[in-house]
Amino acid sequence: MAIRVVRLGSPRAPEEGPRLGTVRRPPRGIRKQDYVRLGYYDLWLPDLAPSAGLVSFATSRLLTPQRWAAFSRRYRREMRGPVAARLIALLAALSPQASFAVGCYCEDESRCHRSLLREILLEHGAVMA
Repeated sequence: MAIRVVRLGSPRAPEEGPRLGTVRRPPRGIRKQDYVRLGYYDLWLPDLAPSAGLVSFATSRLLTPQRWAAFSRRYRREMRGPVAARLIALLAALSPQASFAVGCYCEDESRCHRSLLREILLEHGAVMA
């Protein structure tokens, strides 16, 4: 049992479990009833996504190493808020006994909040796949 970090919309791994969409917005052009069938998510958790302002900061210009570092600091600060912190603690507590995935749409995980979310979950004792 463990948490997987995935790209939403990608094929599901065997025994992956439910997918949690840690994104600010639902997928564009996809009907709600098709989210699961098309591999997006089973449950939407926008409280673990970067805020709209932070997404705008990250996408408004070329994401240089300095901007990525600033984005990382700001995202981690947002995840210390009460709602996000409770969700992170819950996911970390469930991870030893449940299989599920968290994800985002970004193609490059190394420049996506999901890579930071992976680190944060590990820091909270989560079992990661």
